Amino acid sequence: MGDRSRFPRISPPNQHSPHDNPSALASAIATTPATRAARAALPRATRDPAWARWLLIGVALVFLAFFLVLPLVVVFAEALSKGGSFFLAAIKEPDALAAIRLTLLTVALVVPANVVFGIAAAWAIAKFRFPGKSLLTTLIDLPFAVSPVISGLVYVLVFGAQGWLGPFLIAHNIRIIFAVPGIVLATAFVTFPFVARELIPLMQAQGTDEEYSAVTLGASGWQTFWRVTLPNIRWGLFYGVILCNARAMGEFGAVSVVSGHIRGETNTMPLHVEILYNEYNIAGAFAVASLLALLALATLVVKSVVEWRQTRTA
Repeated sequence: MGDRSRFPRISPPNQHSPHDNPSALASAIATTPATRAARAALPRATRDPAWARWLLIGVALVFLAFFLVLPLVVVFAEALSKGGSFFLAAIKEPDALAAIRLTLLTVALVVPANVVFGIAAAWAIAKFRFPGKSLLTTLIDLPFAVSPVISGLVYVLVFGAQGWLGPFLIAHNIRIIFAVPGIVLATAFVTFPFVARELIPLMQAQGTDEEYSAVTLGASGWQTFWRVTLPNIRWGLFYGVILCNARAMGEFGAVSVVSGHIRGETNTMPLHVEILYNEYNIAGAFAVASLLALLALATLVVKSVVEWRQTRTA
């Protein structure tokens, strides 16, 4: 029969090697003295002491209390300092209502425009290769690097009475600066990166395999977008819309330059708050500011819900 040592040893049917059972192998490894010693040393090596954790938590809570909670409490306390009737009167005042309407109008025009631009830019950058791709990415980040006041000044230099297009606009009775179009343009400039910047890394991470598969199966471009691309980016899109909406409501610098501070016409809510404060109408200023804070808190709640839904979906 030859030398039997050259052939592997075959275990009987009722006997199994630890390597045949992964759980048994893991249990055997976990019970070794070296593993037990390493596990005993693990908490001391990777976990901070209890006092350090509580110190960090306390510092974070104190920071939030002084820089977030306390200012909100002061805003609402000052807004209601003269009673609820004065608060309602300050909100119902004609100039305040005009500022609220202009703010909501600006948001209603800017956010959808930024959604269209953000989706188109993100789709082009993440899904295609073309000359100038890096330049387009840099231009999208431009509002993050430029002061809002400077961006508003640029619009004045272009569309103002003494600007490049000023004589043409005056000749055709078109008002952009010190009018609603200028406010919308300035707000759109400072907010357009938010949607695109939320979608670009998301689309790049997802790749193009699903779109290619849909096209291979006969889907058109619109069908691919509505049935494949959009469902995959919906949570990132919602998040970008929320950030864009919050910035559009609270924008001050660029809007202050192009608005002209015309009461009842070109004052948004932040500008109206500044005017009331400069006139020493402190309670009225804080009343309008509290309404703006409520809108911001509502936006924060929606953002938290979107993040929670996104986590559950993931």
